Amino acid sequence: MITRHLTLPSVFMISALALVSCADGASGDGEAAEGETAASAEPTAASDVADDTADDTSDGEDEAAAEAAVVEPSDRETLAAGGPSPRLAITHDGGVSVLDGASLEVLSEHQAEGFLRVNPAGDGRHFFLSEGETFRLIDGGTWGEPHGDHNDYFTTDPHLSDVTVDGPAPGHVVSHDGVGTLFFDGSGEIHSYELAELSDLDLGADSELETEVAETQEAHHGVAAVFADGGRFETLGDEDGSNGARVLDADGEEVARSEECPGLHGEAAGPEGMIAVGCEDGMMVFDGAEFSKIAAAEEYARIGNLFPAEDSSIFLGDYNTDEDGEEPMTQVALVDAADEEISLVDLDAAYNFRSLARGPEGEALVLAEDGQLHVIDAETGEHTDHLEIMEEWTEPEEWQEPSPAIRVVGDIAYITEPDAQALHMVDLGSMEIINSAELDFTPNEIAAVDGRPAEGAAEHEGEHGEDEAHEGHGHTDDEHDDGEPAEGEDADDEHADHDHAEDQPADDEHDDHDH
Repeated sequence: MITRHLTLPSVFMISALALVSCADGASGDGEAAEGETAASAEPTAASDVADDTADDTSDGEDEAAAEAAVVEPSDRETLAAGGPSPRLAITHDGGVSVLDGASLEVLSEHQAEGFLRVNPAGDGRHFFLSEGETFRLIDGGTWGEPHGDHNDYFTTDPHLSDVTVDGPAPGHVVSHDGVGTLFFDGSGEIHSYELAELSDLDLGADSELETEVAETQEAHHGVAAVFADGGRFETLGDEDGSNGARVLDADGEEVARSEECPGLHGEAAGPEGMIAVGCEDGMMVFDGAEFSKIAAAEEYARIGNLFPAEDSSIFLGDYNTDEDGEEPMTQVALVDAADEEISLVDLDAAYNFRSLARGPEGEALVLAEDGQLHVIDAETGEHTDHLEIMEEWTEPEEWQEPSPAIRVVGDIAYITEPDAQALHMVDLGSMEIINSAELDFTPNEIAAVDGRPAEGAAEHEGEHGEDEAHEGHGHTDDEHDDGEPAEGEDADDEHADHDHAEDQPADDEHDDHDH
C-alpha cells in the first residue's frame, strides 16, 4: 500500500515560490520599462522585439528603438530564491510560453511556427524546443548552485535563445550520467553535450553549444543515450522503424546487441545503469551488461512509452493490443524488470500517451478520459485513489492535436486541460487541486524543470559572488536537501516519460510522444 504524505519540501516549495513570484513583481530593479513587469518585457527573440517596437515608433526610429529594447541575456536581473523554483514550458499554436511553477503566471511568450515539441535539456534549468529542423535552447530562468553542503537557488527571466543544434527531423532528448543527447530521426545523427556546459553559455547571438557527433547505422525514428565514459546506447533501424538496440563502448566497439524488439519505442532509465525500451510484444532491458526480453502474453502488445520511478525496477507503460490502432487503450502495464513480469491494470476508461506519470512514492498516475486522475500502487496494481480533474474528454484523431497531459515535479502534478484552456496544479500528498490558471492559448505539449542541478550539471560554482548571492539570503532545511528530486516525476524527467520518453525530473527527460 502507498502511504501518502505532504513532504516538507513540497510545502516549502509552494510557499517559497509564491513569495519569490511576489518579489519578482515588486522588484524595481528589473529590465522592464516603467509600468511593465519584468516578465512582460522579456523578449521572445531579437526579430520579435523589433516587430513589437516598430508599432510604437516612426519609421525613422524603428531600428534604434528595437536595439534599445533588446535586453542581453547576460544583463537579466538575477534574484535569490528560497528554494527550487519550477518553471513550465507549454507549446501551443504559434509558439511556446514559460510559466512560473507556483503561481502559474505566464512569464514569457515566444513565437514559433509549425508543430512544436518541448523537452527538458537535462540540467534542471533549460529546455529544448523542437522547431522545424532544429533544437532551440530555452533558458527556463531557474537554477541551483552548489554551496558547501547545500544548494543556493536563483531565478531570472526566461529567454528563447539563438543557440540551436540543427539537423533533419529532430526527435528525442535524453539525459544520462551528466550527458545530454539529441537524436535526429532524419539522419540518425546523435549529438551529445555535457550538462555542465549549458550553464557556461551566455545565450548571446554568438553563443554555440558544442556537441560530440556520432551516427547510427541508418536513419530511423529512434533514440540514443550517451554515457559519461563515452559509450552509448542506440537503437537499430530498419525500413519499418526500429527493431532493436545496441551498446557501444567509448572506442565505438559494439559490446551488446539485440534485435528482439520490433517497433522499439519509449526509453527510460532504471537503477544501476538499467535502460528499458518498449516493444510491440513487451519490453526489452539492458542491465548494464546484456539485453533481456520480457515478453507480453499477447502476440501484439505494444508498449510505446515507459515511465520510471527512482530506485525502482518497475516501469509504468501504456499498453496497446490493437495493431490497427482503432480501439482505445484501457489497460496500463506495470513491468517489473527484476522479476521479468508484466502485470496489467484495468482502468475502465480510455487514456492516451500523454496521460501517464509517476508520483513521489513511485505510484502510477493515469489521467483518463473519464476526467479522473487514477492512482495505482505500482507494486500491487491496486487502485488506491482518484481525483476528478476535468469533465470527460476524447482523444483527438491526430496525435499532434492537443489533449490533456500530465507532468510531475516532486509532490506536484501539473495537468493541462485543452478544452478549457486551463492548467491545474495538484498536490499529490493531499490529492487536491491547489491552483488553476486560465490560459489565453490552447495548451499542447508541456515540460518542466525544477531548478535543482541534475547530476553532472553543476560542476561550476556559478557566476554569483558571495556578496551578491548571499546578502540577506537565509537558508532553510529544504535548501540543504541536495538529493535529486525523485523524478520518475518527469520533469525533469530525465528519463521519464518520453516516448522513446525528460526521466527523472527533469531528468525527465523523456519526451512522451508516441510517434
